[in-house]
Amino acid sequence: MTVEPWASVEDIAKHLGVAKDSVYRWIETKKLPARRVGRLWKFKLSEVDEWVNAGGAADRAAEDDSLTPEKE
Repeated sequence: MTVEPWASVEDIAKHLGVAKDSVYRWIETKKLPARRVGRLWKFKLSEVDEWVNAGGAADRAAEDDSLTPEKE
């Protein structure tokens, strides 16, 4: 059995194609699965991918049809 390595904020930002600021914001506001190790945040890629696939990174406006203007 192989042990999944821990990933850094930089690794996660690169993996998801977003800015590091987005990763930090998702930790605080959208419950991105992360663990604090001293001053650093660490992640398991499998948990992050699961969170994304479950809609954790979805834009709130995109989830709420009432905020989307109707097209005629």
